[in-house]
Amino acid sequence: MSRTICLNSDIGELPGETGRAMDRAILDVVSRCSIACGGHAGDDDSMRATLKAAKARHVVVGAHPSYPDRQNFGRKSMKMPQDELESSLRQQVRALGSFARGQGIAIDHLKPHGALYNDASRDPTLAEFIVRLTRDARIRAVIGPPDSMLAKIAHATGTDFLAEGFADRTYARDGSLLARGESGAVIHEADAQAAQVISIIEDSTVIAADNQVISLQVDTICLHGDTAGAVQSALALREALHSRGIEIKAQAAP
Repeated sequence: MSRTICLNSDIGELPGETGRAMDRAILDVVSRCSIACGGHAGDDDSMRATLKAAKARHVVVGAHPSYPDRQNFGRKSMKMPQDELESSLRQQVRALGSFARGQGIAIDHLKPHGALYNDASRDPTLAEFIVRLTRDARIRAVIGPPDSMLAKIAHATGTDFLAEGFADRTYARDGSLLARGESGAVIHEADAQAAQVISIIEDSTVIAADNQVISLQVDTICLHGDTAGAVQSALALREALHSRGIEIKAQAAP
């Protein structure tokens, strides 16, 4: 029997036609994507173009809002008034939603970006707002780390939740991602990425940075679109999965 995995990518983050060409190539592989909404990256033109490319390839679309911090690509936590942050996030999701409706596309999930993703996995106030924003925008599901505060609140409110693993990031022993500033935090080698993904799919485990084997139960696996060599990695990963009878498919939350 064929097995399936939902492979997703964060896209609409790289500038110019070169960035868009890379996004299109990744969209040829993945089954689900999260599109930058202008907080850390992206603008009106990139949102329209990325939505169009995703629709043409029948890739499920999600919103990828972040702290409003283009200078640091949304990868640093921001201390700002809660109402200002909420207003920014609503505006980001509203913008993508408007362009999606114009193309007849449904926004299926919301996935916070970068530091917002990490903070919402621990902070109940922030996690509660992310889930509320998802529901208010009539978006079906939230994507986030397994066993996180975001997962807990989503489940408590009856919101679909997709637990996410990563192809190109190294894990700490506690199941969190190794900070990007640490050596070896990003996995660049396509073979190593494929080995990690297959371990997650087939064994629900991953080898952490200290070589300990840890449990990791996920519904979807992310390959970052801005990681160097992302297109080549995506193609190699697809080949590795297909060779083991694993189909890439955007299944719904369990």
